[in-house]
Amino acid sequence: MASKQITSKGTAVMAYTRFTLDSSTPSLWRVTFNHPPINLIDSVMIGELGELFADIERNEGPAVLLFDSADPDYFLAHYDITAANGSLVNSLPAGPTGFHPWIDIVVRLGKLPAVTISAIRGRARGAGSELVLASDIRFASRERAVLGQMEVGFGAIPGGGPASWLPRLVGRGRAFEILLGGEDFDGELAERYGYVNRAIQDAEFESFVDRFARRVSTFDRQALADIKHFVNRVSLPADEEFPPQMDAFGQAVARPALQARARKAFEDGLQRRSAAELRLGEYVGQIAEIVTAGSLPTRTRMSTQG
Repeated sequence: MASKQITSKGTAVMAYTRFTLDSSTPSLWRVTFNHPPINLIDSVMIGELGELFADIERNEGPAVLLFDSADPDYFLAHYDITAANGSLVNSLPAGPTGFHPWIDIVVRLGKLPAVTISAIRGRARGAGSELVLASDIRFASRERAVLGQMEVGFGAIPGGGPASWLPRLVGRGRAFEILLGGEDFDGELAERYGYVNRAIQDAEFESFVDRFARRVSTFDRQALADIKHFVNRVSLPADEEFPPQMDAFGQAVARPALQARARKAFEDGLQRRSAAELRLGEYVGQIAEIVTAGSLPTRTRMSTQG
């Protein structure tokens, strides 16, 4: 449940468990992810995002909804892949779409009446990348942003729909490169590919994003809604594209090869502030090579704390 707090500047901030919501400007709301140690997407975050989206869908919410992070190294690291979290996610009440709870979030995000902007500073991989892709607009810190879909390195398809989003944004060939390579993309390369709208020098990043978001939030709400409606009609993936991808991800998670890779990754620091997480695109390539070679040594080259 969210609770209202008053900051030292006198502004009202709603404190959820996994993020804060600054709605002090009625036309511009700011969601700031803050779930140490690395902003994992877990059942609580999914539930709270669902509550926030329901509020915006029910009422006349903001003209612009901006996502950012309190952690300069992690925007949203990725989905929490522990079995315990999986059980909790599956126990969440069904959202309006009736889909898997995470699919419900990304599908609804693309259709929210507000213009949605992701301000990416730090790592946005896996499901973190999926939330970014479902946003209307993506801005990245040129020096600090890292995006990627690393699931192939563990032996899985991404579950949250990037196989539908990426071809529409970057083209077929580059979508294959991102999904099949499992590598990290810095802000500059992500901009060149169309993964993000624009990469901005980090020193200017906050002021640029704030200026753009405030500018859009001052425009006529009906005009914004009309523009979003007609762009969505020709660009959004069909809802039915998403559940099969999550089903395929679930099947992959049950396979022994993925479970072996995941166990090794947890030993090496997965889901903690570690070298493996900081350079996860590089790490999954190493662990895939190890499995291909037919052995899993006790530690990989990147298992030291970062």
